[in-house]
Amino acid sequence: MMKYINYLGSAFLLTLLCFNFSSCDKDFEEYNQDPYAITNADLERDFKLVGEPFINIIQNIYVHTPAWVTQLQQNLMGDVYSGYMMPPTPFAGNSNNMNYNLVDGWNTWAWNPAYQDVMAPGLDVVSNAGDKFPEFVAWLKIVQVTAMHRVADIFGPIIYTKFGQVEADGTIEYDCVEDAYDAFFNDLNDGINELTNYVDANPGKQPFSSFDEVYAGDITKWIQYANSLRLRLAIRISKVDPVRAKQEAEAAYTHPMGLMTENEGSFTIKNSIPHPMNTINNAWNDIRMGAPMESILVGYNDPRLDAYFRPSEIVADAYKGIRIGIPIADKGDYVDFSALQSLGDVQIMVCSEVYFLRAEGALRGWNMGGTAQELYEEGVRKSFEQFGLGGVDAYLADNTNTAIDYVDAFNNDNSISAMSNVTIAWDNSDDFETTLERIITQKWIAMFPDGQEAWSEYRRTSYPPLFPVVLNNSNGEIDTDEQIKRVKYPSSEYAQNPNGVQGGIDCLGGSDNGGVSLWWDID
Repeated sequence: MMKYINYLGSAFLLTLLCFNFSSCDKDFEEYNQDPYAITNADLERDFKLVGEPFINIIQNIYVHTPAWVTQLQQNLMGDVYSGYMMPPTPFAGNSNNMNYNLVDGWNTWAWNPAYQDVMAPGLDVVSNAGDKFPEFVAWLKIVQVTAMHRVADIFGPIIYTKFGQVEADGTIEYDCVEDAYDAFFNDLNDGINELTNYVDANPGKQPFSSFDEVYAGDITKWIQYANSLRLRLAIRISKVDPVRAKQEAEAAYTHPMGLMTENEGSFTIKNSIPHPMNTINNAWNDIRMGAPMESILVGYNDPRLDAYFRPSEIVADAYKGIRIGIPIADKGDYVDFSALQSLGDVQIMVCSEVYFLRAEGALRGWNMGGTAQELYEEGVRKSFEQFGLGGVDAYLADNTNTAIDYVDAFNNDNSISAMSNVTIAWDNSDDFETTLERIITQKWIAMFPDGQEAWSEYRRTSYPPLFPVVLNNSNGEIDTDEQIKRVKYPSSEYAQNPNGVQGGIDCLGGSDNGGVSLWWDID
């Protein structure tokens, strides 16, 4: 934010100077132009003026580099709170995010990249696009919603609609969560409509292609992704605002270009930058399998287990996860638990998730183009297909296997009984909540390793049930059984934007702590 404010100050100073020095007179451009420089007109011809910022913007939805920022932006937060992973490392004397002593210097990095590297460059895109390139502004809206709904799901109220609008006292106003979500839906609707009109009027043209590391310039795939994201956000608000949720979900499904339906349409970022999790997992040995993953995947005899994790070294040929929030005296105690398999492209949204979203929508009585069972089973099939796995028919027919008890191979005091008995096979006699748990459990498995989205869905549904922390260092702010609901605002916001952050806290009901539920997180 300060970068943007400083930019405004520099622009103001330049304006003053132009009133006092002859080099800024009406002949400025004629006398001060480099005849060999690339002009804006040159840049416009191949879209670089508006397109190049997208490379960096997209790479910072989930920070690609450096890996330590990724570790703080997501890994020591959503990846752990989702039950996917747990570090063997006793960071900060083992009083840290994992046992609810939220570390301000860490959580700042879930906030800063979104504003410095996603929202701020977007101002330049909008300015440079003007009225000439509305398709790039539409693309920007979709990409920014992709990044900013993740920030809103971490902190709650955020700066979104007022970004770049600095009041006289330096305040930048926050949006309450419900207002941010309303803006997300509006921006997605605008972006989808603009890109749809562009495709209709310009068949075969791909102006994004030189800057698009997701779909290589295929605008139809961007529209299908945006519809899928709209469906994700509709499902998120389905309990707090079921009327709006149904409206947005059905608009996404019935759009002429539709949703993601094949794995080729998944939102994965394709470039030469190694996945930062490989550094955290392989080089630093700072992350391992989470205990809920062991309980559910081993219990289900799930073929995806080997695609996600390596057998542990503490128990031969066995997959062993670490429970969240346990006493860890030394990294060596747990470093031999199951490491992650090396990851390829950064994954933001996969096709299988969309089928599970549709399955839940159908369960709620919405028009999703199929029955809840059909869509649920297709979601599982797409997940198996993503990893080239066989045996999906037998897996879907399994009405016996359930999650298993968790046994800590180093310290039995951390062992705990399984928290779910839901099976894999569809059963039409099950009640709504059991069926919903079945859908969400399979979605949770399929979305790995995107712990941020899995954590959001756990808070919304409480599925799959996750093991609570053993140590709770929140000083009573976070209930052990309810588990963490959000992350505190960084201290930098209190220092630089005190009135703005207070407005956000007011939206939360007056408290900035990890035990406050977000707007969409209701019982």
